[in-house]
Amino acid sequence: MQELIDLIRQSGKVLPGNILKVDGFLNHQVSPVLMQHCGQELARRFQDAGVTRVWTVESSGIAPALMTALALGVPMIFARKHKSLTLTDDLYTADVYSYTKKVTNHISIAKRFVQPHDKILLVDDFLANGQAVNGMMEIAAQAGVQVVGAGIVIEKSFQPGGKELRQAGVRVESLAKIKSLAGGKVSFEEGEA
Repeated sequence: MQELIDLIRQSGKVLPGNILKVDGFLNHQVSPVLMQHCGQELARRFQDAGVTRVWTVESSGIAPALMTALALGVPMIFARKHKSLTLTDDLYTADVYSYTKKVTNHISIAKRFVQPHDKILLVDDFLANGQAVNGMMEIAAQAGVQVVGAGIVIEKSFQPGGKELRQAGVRVESLAKIKSLAGGKVSFEEGEA
């Protein structure tokens, strides 16, 4: 997706530890127009998958997941990382390690928002080691619902998450695939602009 790639080139910053900082348009300040276009593109790619719900993990996945759900005309659920007074029991849960924050989060989705016939599209802002997607897949397995795929805004294909998910049979669609952040420079996979 050229618009996304151009923004990564213009304002993305490579930090030590293979971190790509895109907080100017994706995961702090959010570009609504970009998120709308990302959601439309992910919805187009999964339009024939019978998606009934879009899932993500709070908070950076919410914007692209919401726009994808809007384009598909289905509800969006975000797995909460923190306990809430209103979200206390009847939960599906999993532990998810955050690569960028170096912490493990206990994520939860209320059982009442999951139906046995659901076909789930998982959406996230980044795919590096696949922990967020794996955590949501663990919840889907607990709930007995089908995961039709994972829609990712930015995949760091030099890290193992995407490869491992694909080898496990998960359909992964990424809008931008980064092959390297070496030398502080963003290099995209062939076929990406």
